[in-house]
Amino acid sequence: MELVKVGAVALNQTPLDWLGNKANILNAIEDAKNQEIQVLCLPELCISGYGCEDAFYSPDVAKISLEILEEIQDHTQDIIVSVGLPLWINNKIYNSAALIANRQLLGFVCKQHLPNYGLFYEDRWFHRWKAGQSTEISIKGVKYPVGDLIFNFENIRIGLEICEDAWVANRPASRHFDRAVDIILNPSASPFAFHKFKIREQLVADSSRAFSCAYVYANLLGNESGRLIFDGDAMICSGGDVLASSMRFSYADYTLTTAVIDLGKNKIEQAKIKSSLPADLKLISSGFEVNFTVNPQTTLAETEAFEKGGSLKEEEFSRAVSLALFDYLRKSRSFGYTISLSGGADSCAVTALCGLMVLLGDESIGIENFKKKIKYIPGISEAKTVADIARILVLTIYQGTENSSEDTFNSAQKLAESIGAQFYNVNINGLVENYTHLIENQIGRNLSWATDDIPLQNIQARVRAPGVWLLANLNNHLLLATSNRSEVAVGYCTMDGDTAGSISPIAGIDKTWLRSWLIWLEKTGCEVKGKQIKIEGLKYVNALQPTAELRPKENKQTDEKDLMPYEVLNQIEILAVRDKKSPLECFRFLEKYYETKHSREDLYAWVKRFFKLWSRNQWKRERYAPGFHLDTHNLDPRSWTRFPILSGGYELELQKLDEYFEGKSISSKRKIGF
Repeated sequence: MELVKVGAVALNQTPLDWLGNKANILNAIEDAKNQEIQVLCLPELCISGYGCEDAFYSPDVAKISLEILEEIQDHTQDIIVSVGLPLWINNKIYNSAALIANRQLLGFVCKQHLPNYGLFYEDRWFHRWKAGQSTEISIKGVKYPVGDLIFNFENIRIGLEICEDAWVANRPASRHFDRAVDIILNPSASPFAFHKFKIREQLVADSSRAFSCAYVYANLLGNESGRLIFDGDAMICSGGDVLASSMRFSYADYTLTTAVIDLGKNKIEQAKIKSSLPADLKLISSGFEVNFTVNPQTTLAETEAFEKGGSLKEEEFSRAVSLALFDYLRKSRSFGYTISLSGGADSCAVTALCGLMVLLGDESIGIENFKKKIKYIPGISEAKTVADIARILVLTIYQGTENSSEDTFNSAQKLAESIGAQFYNVNINGLVENYTHLIENQIGRNLSWATDDIPLQNIQARVRAPGVWLLANLNNHLLLATSNRSEVAVGYCTMDGDTAGSISPIAGIDKTWLRSWLIWLEKTGCEVKGKQIKIEGLKYVNALQPTAELRPKENKQTDEKDLMPYEVLNQIEILAVRDKKSPLECFRFLEKYYETKHSREDLYAWVKRFFKLWSRNQWKRERYAPGFHLDTHNLDPRSWTRFPILSGGYELELQKLDEYFEGKSISSKRKIGF
């Protein structure tokens, strides 16, 4: 049997953190060598970091990357390693992967297909390599092959696909098959999205079956550069079977996934297939041979267990955002998080996630390793328990007015106590009155709810910001914003008030699902160390209707009364923003979808309200604190959904909706169906 032990590493890297990135790479290689791994795949652009943005244009970034690569070479005795880095060739920048074997650099494979949709922007920095082409690059007087390469060893032929290369129809692997490739390495930087790991697994397994080879997939891990979360999903498949898969959402610097593959079995399967692919593509071989000594005791039964870190959306959300918060904290060298805890669903969700950050970190790497990663924080070394750490890292403050209720105060206090966070309580009613009187004296009249509803609501939200910023600054904390996706869509927020913060952890989550997650976390909870960890302090917020509590209590203000049912708002957002449907198309869809649940008049009013608020409030979306990418699309204008700040406001489109609703100028054929 032709057995080869391969490995896939998920690395927690940081853009332009040369020393930290190098240390993680070298530690992973050393670990792999200790486990007698023969072929190792590291993630895409792991030397420089994936999220360098326009820093890729700096020649120094590529220069230092090559210097680091040279240092890595010295640590590759008796192992083959692929390492990702940016590469300059003839004043063009390429996303490349170098292959090193036995301390020798063999060449560079360059990415052929660049994602340039959604949050991806690779065409801005990199050029696309053309299939079947190759050239040479000179480094310190030595020439190395570059391009669409296959690396040939004594009994192993290795090809590479870099991330997006595997997600397109005309992929390199279709040509690798006619080159008799035994192993395809895929260094990737594939961001987290709900349930995306299932798609990746299907892709990798099907690739290994279709091309009769072993397929090694390595991804990044953690919050690399701010917005994107990488779940560390690494796997090894062969002949259509998943041999090994990583535990996702680890708090470690890296994870190593290993498996033993049977090359002989795949070679037989290749021989059975009559290829229709062109066989006249130029074959490039490094000419370097490595003689492997395989331990005869190593068998396929010794491959690691296939294990995944939770399959529920609730579990994924909990683990992804908690890991992102931890990485954001330590990479920004901040001392903790401060939250303006109103007792409502949004601020309670953010607070609960901070509590989970500590619990899941302890589960992943243990309390001592968790503390080592943030040892710069005063008092953290002396902390003995998870509760001790939470008290240092998480600070909350309730800022009530005469419009606040006892229910929201209890909700805030009980939640803070249940996760071990510090809790402060101040009354800001006097501050609100002072600001109100100052303006009344200047304009010569009294403000009232009958004539000045929005300004009176907004001043309460804005007055809360200076105090919570002061508290955050006193503790060298990051202030967390608490806006959710539903509010982002329609601008239902106060700029410089409830939007104040350094990052916005739940900006990608709609209010309907967020409330269901809070109930899940209270009643079911995350599985931590074999136990279901529930946050029972959430029972108070889960009993409340969402409300801003900015109008007098007798108004019985609720968010859905101000806007529309969140379920409907979320449905319109999907239709209008993701699917790019017009107001009329949205309304006609909702007529059918909600024909027995909501009146036609209400649906008509809600669609109009959504489009007016969406176009009117783009300037707010431009100013929101950065959020985490969590779904297949988001509303962040800097990473996904661009929209003009000034626009026609859908005037003509809404006129067509009016005509349809009123039955004017619409043929009977158009009234029926879609």
